[in-house]
Amino acid sequence: SMAEDSVIPAYRKLTDAIHGEGAAVIAQLNHAGIKGMDTGLPPAGPSAVPTKDCASEAMDPGQIRAAAAAFTAAAVRAKEAGFDGAELHSAHGYLLNQFYSPLTNKREDAYSAGTMENRTRLHVEIIRAAREAVGEGFILAVRFGACDYTEGGSRIEDIPDAVRTFVSAGADLIDISGGVTGFMRPGHTEPGYLKKLSFAAKSAVNVPVILTGGVTAAQEMESLLEEGAADLIGVGRALLKDPAWSVKALRE
Repeated sequence: SMAEDSVIPAYRKLTDAIHGEGAAVIAQLNHAGIKGMDTGLPPAGPSAVPTKDCASEAMDPGQIRAAAAAFTAAAVRAKEAGFDGAELHSAHGYLLNQFYSPLTNKREDAYSAGTMENRTRLHVEIIRAAREAVGEGFILAVRFGACDYTEGGSRIEDIPDAVRTFVSAGADLIDISGGVTGFMRPGHTEPGYLKKLSFAAKSAVNVPVILTGGVTAAQEMESLLEEGAADLIGVGRALLKDPAWSVKALRE
């Protein structure tokens, strides 16, 4: 958690250790929203939509402002703890992704899913406030659930406008992943299976774009980079299975 100042000293030990190995580290900041039951908190998000366990509540303007302020405060704590940046998690059906996706956002106010400006309004408010709070030289990334692959959800065609909006607000990095339906693309499991999304993002902005999904070998990374699918490749499960994965990949 990055929700209170008491965590800063312990995280400082972690970031010092990582920097001692010559690496950089970014803190990923998340809010569960209607997935609140995963954290023990009451589920609340952009709209009162059913969840697998219980009904969620629609956030009122005060709750939205509080969530935005909490993201900004967490970014400041991340900087104080020695992280090189902070990534706003707007993918996999969590709060910011819930506001972006028409599947979970049924609001009729300024945060509605009716226009791109409204769908990304909360993102923009957080990015701008966080940038002002942490200053330049501290990476602000957006993990972007770019497509729901579901009728009525977010579409590939929406990506260029969305990422341009994030970058204009102050984002330095776009990290492409799956939308409210999860980190998946129906019928695809090949390395870089979300590359259509990253290509759409790269066509619209000049900041680095990360592509994740299904990559387990160094040559798979190289092929995606050579293809121009992304500027950086994300690896998850392979590193969890083998802490020395990156060392072995470099040797290859």
